[in-house]
Amino acid sequence: MIRKTRAILAASAAVILLCTGPSAAFDTQATAAFVLDEKTGTVLLAKDADTALPPASMSKLMTLYMAFEAVRDDRLQLDEELPVSAHANSFGGSTLFLREGERVSVRDLIRGVIVLSGNDACVVLAEALSPDGTEAGFARLMTQRAQQMGMTNSVFKNSSGWPADGHVMSMRDLTLLAQRLIEDFPEFYPMFAETEFLFDEAESSNRFNRNPLLALGIGADGLKTGHTQEAGYGLVGSAKQGDRRVIFTITGLDTAQARAQESESIVNWAFRQFAEKTVTRAGAVVAQADVWMGATETVGLVANDDVTLLLPNTPGADISAEVVYTGPIKAPIAEGRQLAELIISPEGLPEHRIPLFAASAVPAAGFVSRMMNVSQVLLGRLQPGSEDVM
Repeated sequence: MIRKTRAILAASAAVILLCTGPSAAFDTQATAAFVLDEKTGTVLLAKDADTALPPASMSKLMTLYMAFEAVRDDRLQLDEELPVSAHANSFGGSTLFLREGERVSVRDLIRGVIVLSGNDACVVLAEALSPDGTEAGFARLMTQRAQQMGMTNSVFKNSSGWPADGHVMSMRDLTLLAQRLIEDFPEFYPMFAETEFLFDEAESSNRFNRNPLLALGIGADGLKTGHTQEAGYGLVGSAKQGDRRVIFTITGLDTAQARAQESESIVNWAFRQFAEKTVTRAGAVVAQADVWMGATETVGLVANDDVTLLLPNTPGADISAEVVYTGPIKAPIAEGRQLAELIISPEGLPEHRIPLFAASAVPAAGFVSRMMNVSQVLLGRLQPGSEDVM
């Protein structure tokens, strides 16, 4: 007889889960948003997260990523000086006030993009790394590299996020990009926490980082703001408290003040409303599965590793948890064989499916025991309402 079975959780696992409860969903005012817990990979919030939207200066993160790759691969040197072209000199908005014909070190250009959001600095880097020496050529390379990295809703028309038809990114893509910057380039990431960079004393009006979170003492250490009339006010942000890091992207806010308030609220919500909890330890029996034709009637189900999940941190209500397997499971059963899944469904978060394995071997029953099992099944089938299938 074969049927889908939901086992009763062992008391130890159930108690852990009953100590947690659902958290209220964050009601963001952003047009689109994505919030990620980096360590566990848990998506805490997704609002139109895969919609391709104008990213404004937040797309400069892709230019920076490719510049970091070039330095790592020795295609650029930090002390190398690059020429400023007429095209780079033509940009307005946020700039380093570069002048055509001057030469600027790669290090200063990178800091100028990160801290000052320099459009001209982006173009200088882009032209140096472009296959054909043009910003348009570099933008095509950006799109290709983004696709390789899994950013499938990103298309670039320039290196800076200057308004252009078809220049778009999704909030999920921007968050993924921020995560890659943090994890792939720890030697460069501290630059994102710099609050001031005075490149030219004669042009000091643009020397402060626009990230409103850096001075709040909430663990914020990056990454990039953005604003155009079409995109509204946005931010790709990250904050670390203890051993947890939250990375998020928002866009479409009406004012810089609204962006600052929304960003701070998201960080506080993400850290206060969720916490890592150990659901079960490696080798601890989570549940018992029924055994058919075995030396024992049940077999313990265990996880091979400690299972620690990010779960709502508000007490008061249960989180759904169940063990699912197809059973009874016919003996013999080898120790360590995967038999079931522990499914945990926190309110407002993606469900977690954790494989469970046989805690011990179960040999097949002897001849007499097998005959008794078969007899019991046959007798059961003769009872009215029986639905088991041999």
